[in-house]
Amino acid sequence: MKKTDATRLLGGTTAAAAQAMGITPQAYYQWPEDLPPRLQDRVVAAIARKLLPGALLGDPLPTNKEAA
Repeated sequence: MKKTDATRLLGGTTAAAAQAMGITPQAYYQWPEDLPPRLQDRVVAAIARKLLPGALLGDPLPTNKEAA
């Protein structure tokens, strides 16, 4: 996976991609253009967190207070 593809998938900008990954834009800038498997896995995980329901990913069900 290319870094440009990851950027597009994670929001289209470096800032959006970094935020989705939970890192700073400066850290994202340091990524190589050809992402190694460990970074590809992080990109896929960030997309999964964005698109899949939390319960499917192991998040606890919301309490009544959180649902309100």
